[in-house]
Amino acid sequence: MQHEITHGPSFAMLCVDLEPGESVLAESGAMVARDSSVGMSVQLNGRRVSGFFGKLKSFVIAVLRKLVGGETMFVSRFAAGTSRGRVWLAPRMSGMLSHREMKGESLIVSTGAYVASTGDIDLRVRWGGFRGAMAREGLFFLEISGTGNVWFNSYGAIETIDVKGSYLVDTGHIVGYEGNLTFTIRSAGGGVVGFLASGEGLVCEFQGQGRVYIQSRNITSLASWLSASLPG
Repeated sequence: MQHEITHGPSFAMLCVDLEPGESVLAESGAMVARDSSVGMSVQLNGRRVSGFFGKLKSFVIAVLRKLVGGETMFVSRFAAGTSRGRVWLAPRMSGMLSHREMKGESLIVSTGAYVASTGDIDLRVRWGGFRGAMAREGLFFLEISGTGNVWFNSYGAIETIDVKGSYLVDTGHIVGYEGNLTFTIRSAGGGVVGFLASGEGLVCEFQGQGRVYIQSRNITSLASWLSASLPG
């Protein structure tokens, strides 16, 4: 599927060209514009299944994704009819868009990072636990798997790091990582003085072989700066 990411890294938009019969799934509210030949439908943010219990399960999954996964309860499907068409999509946060072609592997991303996908892509809420909270990524992650194309975003620019062995990432700067990697939380170093005075605090130590996606800005630091700057 032909696509182009424009106006990056700060204010990225995704342009997808759809041939007749092709479609792209996107987060609710992600559409910027589209050709009139491209139709739009709304569905629950869960697998499309038949039967009462299947639809009930899809509804529960959609609710969980909204409440604990940081995603929207509904998603939009844009499909080309008898002629080709173009749709423009944009993430909620100011920052970079990254494309990943999935070939059956799994990718773990921060909640709210998912923007759009095509093909047979499955999205699941994954428990991050205490480690996720300490990493400033929340108690839950989003696990992306299957075959197709995925676009996700960050606050700031995205850098791809190939990890082989051990690698340290400051908490709050993780966009995502490949499912075969694991991480633990540890001090950034420098002993007690380094922990208290360096401003680095805790880091995530990744182990294994695979890719880590990091972001150049930290949304928690932005929130703290804004809070301190507001009157009262």
